[in-house]
Amino acid sequence: MARVNQLVVATANVNGIRAAVRRGMGEWLDQRAPDVLLLQEVRAPDAVLNEVLDGWHVAHQASDIKGRAGVAVASRLPVRAVRVGLEAHGPHEGPEPAVDTGRWVEADIEVPGAPGGELLTVVSAYIHSGSTWPEDNPVKMIEKYAYLEKVTSRLAELGAAPAPALVAGDLNIAHHNVDIANWKGNLKNAGFLPQERAYLDRWFGELGWTDLGRAHGGEGPGPYTWWSWRGQAFVNDKGWRIDYQLANPALAPRAVKVEVDRAESYEARWSDHAPVVVTYDL
Repeated sequence: MARVNQLVVATANVNGIRAAVRRGMGEWLDQRAPDVLLLQEVRAPDAVLNEVLDGWHVAHQASDIKGRAGVAVASRLPVRAVRVGLEAHGPHEGPEPAVDTGRWVEADIEVPGAPGGELLTVVSAYIHSGSTWPEDNPVKMIEKYAYLEKVTSRLAELGAAPAPALVAGDLNIAHHNVDIANWKGNLKNAGFLPQERAYLDRWFGELGWTDLGRAHGGEGPGPYTWWSWRGQAFVNDKGWRIDYQLANPALAPRAVKVEVDRAESYEARWSDHAPVVVTYDL
């Protein structure tokens, strides 16, 4: 049953919904019991996702490439409208990604007590990773920047709206040095390039969005949300904070608690990402 005065929203890059369920995602979901669940890298068709989330209202945009990307919004509360993709906010200068699906889905959710009315717009977003070595493959980074221009255009609209809005997911960008354990070794790598981080500067400055993870997580370092499966990254907490919940000015003051559900052990992980869970008072 949905809460009356509080709304709990969880976002998670599941790294493949079928694999996550096999590893124990279902137990986490039953225990956490969020009202709204935002997923990235679903990597499955509608039928599989609807089976996993039986009883939820689900909005899903799969990728045109089988087994890649895929984003979803699942809600225990009624969904009034759904919008997929950012075609209306481009194209911009430079090459567009060859396949630009499975990365952005919006849902207007009926939330009793929401500020400014009864609707809350929530977005599940999965930004391109770009090229690990940008100098060797600059096209991928140009494509990423073209997509970030689209995202910025949409955030400008949602940020200026009087109604509450939330954008969450795997943005594949660490904002500051405290958001990545090995920041010195990644200054020239995708995910921590100055050009990428400048987009977040604009979102959190000019456009008025709040990075709830940092606002409620202290000065850092971390808490991180992604660790490589390889080596001792998870055990030694050598991660990246690339999973976010961003709130527009109408919603940000309502966030009262932000938690990163880091697994108790390497063996207990059901994804290489940890969920970010926010409680809102509405």
